[in-house]
Amino acid sequence: MTPKYPDIVVPLVGEDGNAFNLIGLVARALRRAGVSQEEINQFQSDAMSGDYDHVLQTCMAWVDVT
Repeated sequence: MTPKYPDIVVPLVGEDGNAFNLIGLVARALRRAGVSQEEINQFQSDAMSGDYDHVLQTCMAWVDVT
């Protein structure tokens, strides 16, 4: 499946695996790319609506995770 924003690449390998840190990294990348705050809020809300696996799946659904 292609992410919603395939041109935004977020390296998560080697980063602190804390779920909130991962959400923050993706949110910052979205912000830097000019994504609206409304969309970023939607990403964060969706990412936090499940377990750790859901956080990872949500990150991968929104951006290109490396």
